[in-house]
Amino acid sequence: MTRPALRTPVRVLVLTLTAVLAGVAQFAAYQPTGLWWAAPLGLGVLFVIVDRVAARPRATRWILWLTWIQGLTCYLFLLPWVGKYVGAIAWIGLSVLESLYCLLFGAGLAWLWRRWRGSPLLLVVVPAWYVAVEWIRVNWPFGGFGWARLAWGQLGGPLAQWISIAGPALVAFMVVLCGYALSLLVRRRWISGATPVALAVVGGLLIPVVSPVWSVGDDSPTLNVAAVQGNVPRLGLDFNAQREAVLDNHVQATLTLADEVRSGVREQPDLVVWPENASDVDPYRNQDAYDKIQDAAAQIGAPILVGAVTSDEVGSRNAIIVWDPQDGPGQQHVKKYLQPFGEYMPMRDFLRIFSSYVDMAGDFKPGTGNNTVDAAGTTVGVATCYEVSFDEAYRDAVRHGATLFASPTNNATFGFTDMTYQQLAINRMRAIEYDRAVVVAATSGVSAIINPDGSVDQRTEIFREGLLQADIPVRDTRTMSARVGPVVEWILVGLGFLAAGYAFIRTRDRRPHRER
Repeated sequence: MTRPALRTPVRVLVLTLTAVLAGVAQFAAYQPTGLWWAAPLGLGVLFVIVDRVAARPRATRWILWLTWIQGLTCYLFLLPWVGKYVGAIAWIGLSVLESLYCLLFGAGLAWLWRRWRGSPLLLVVVPAWYVAVEWIRVNWPFGGFGWARLAWGQLGGPLAQWISIAGPALVAFMVVLCGYALSLLVRRRWISGATPVALAVVGGLLIPVVSPVWSVGDDSPTLNVAAVQGNVPRLGLDFNAQREAVLDNHVQATLTLADEVRSGVREQPDLVVWPENASDVDPYRNQDAYDKIQDAAAQIGAPILVGAVTSDEVGSRNAIIVWDPQDGPGQQHVKKYLQPFGEYMPMRDFLRIFSSYVDMAGDFKPGTGNNTVDAAGTTVGVATCYEVSFDEAYRDAVRHGATLFASPTNNATFGFTDMTYQQLAINRMRAIEYDRAVVVAATSGVSAIINPDGSVDQRTEIFREGLLQADIPVRDTRTMSARVGPVVEWILVGLGFLAAGYAFIRTRDRRPHRER
């Protein structure tokens, strides 16, 4: 028998607030809060209320509303840093845009629920459909937005280890699987609810134990690497107005490092990593900048990865240059995955109508290559700032021989927000995914040295000058994720689309007349 429609204001309010609670729970999984278990719990709450409305009239509309509210809530809490200095319109606009994908997830969820409600098959097709929708979100539009992927909220929990098997997509699958299984436990379906949770959690705990990758241990050769955080003169979008001061800060910090090496306080580094935009003065065109960097490299006696703004016949570039103490600038990685609305501005003329900040966006041109440079006798995988959210960046680097990762970044334009901690979490997950140490060098923090297991060995404070130095393990291992690449993700995405499409076709002609 069909249940009565949900028309009373109290019922509407209770369901809506429950969806808000589910969104807050998912947000709480991300750093710096870091409650990894909150994400599957929040999704479980969402699936419970979806099941409650699924058999009622206008169920599809209700499921769309609840999934949209849950997603919008999560993004509104997660992304305030976007509008730190450009206003709330950027933050709210991006949150609303991201939440539109939740409407797509809700539509597919309604079809799947109508077709297979009560069937164990939902344990597979619902997580697969989530992965399919997330795949669209991280690829489209403008190259996608992978910053808010479900996997990044699993740092510190057992589900994080699945990233070494098949990347962030498999982690998302496991999180949604656990969430749906928890909703089954609420309905007292003990075996079908507890079994998937046990498999996902126990499997995650066993991965580091049974994987041959982690057998390398302390036998790995090491490279002594230093990360320089020179800090910026002031906060805000105009910090680059004092471009020479930013460069001078990083030069001076490197000279301090050199003095400490000569005095025996520190070891001689094999490699020094500067942040993205450490030199917003083009050293190829400005002799003074060239001389300062060359002197710093000569004083420290090691190659420096210099983050610099350069230009060529194509246009402006965001580059990481290998600066040799004897030979000067050599190989470089030009940032391939650029941040829309920051490093370049889509639809500039149109968006200028809404905000004068549009013209402050850059006009950088993307590079090519495989995200690697050769320095200090090894191949370094480089993912500059926003690039860490793209699977292809470090994956290509590993396939082309990268034995450690460097992530130069510039977070100064986001102030004391959560952005820098979210980015650090992504790098920590990438370390687990590929069994590589990661050196994060930020202009204003947080800089960090990350072990291959994702733990942080050293870190700086935000908006303070700092120097980090450690012996970094240099590894040529290949995790399963590095070997299979995106294949598992494609399989899950394909399964999700097939299941949702089949459910849509089978259910569209079986809806009650009044719902149609």
